[in-house]
Amino acid sequence: MRIQDIRGERSRIDLEAEVVGKTEPREVNLRGGGTILAATAIIKDDSGCIDLTLWGDEINKINVGDRIRIENGYTRAFRGMVNLNVGRYRLLEVVR
Repeated sequence: MRIQDIRGERSRIDLEAEVVGKTEPREVNLRGGGTILAATAIIKDDSGCIDLTLWGDEINKINVGDRIRIENGYTRAFRGMVNLNVGRYRLLEVVR
C-alpha cells in the first residue's frame, strides 16, 4: 500500500517507508490507569507522509533515516488527523 491511499480508519495496512522525523518520547495516561511512553515518527514514501504512533519499546526500535516495513498496521483519526499505528498482531522492522 502507498501512503496516499490511506484514508479514514482502516486495518491490515502493509507498507514500506522511510523515517524522516521522530519526536521525543512523552508520557501518556492510559484509560485503565497508569502511563506509557509514546512518540510520533513521520514516515514517507514516494506518495506522501503520515504520522506513525510508537508505543513503549517501539520508540527505540527505529531511528530517523531507517527504512521500515509495517505489516498489519491500522489507522485511527485523532484530533482531525489520520495516524498510523502498529497493532498487537503486527510487524514493525527496519529493512535497511
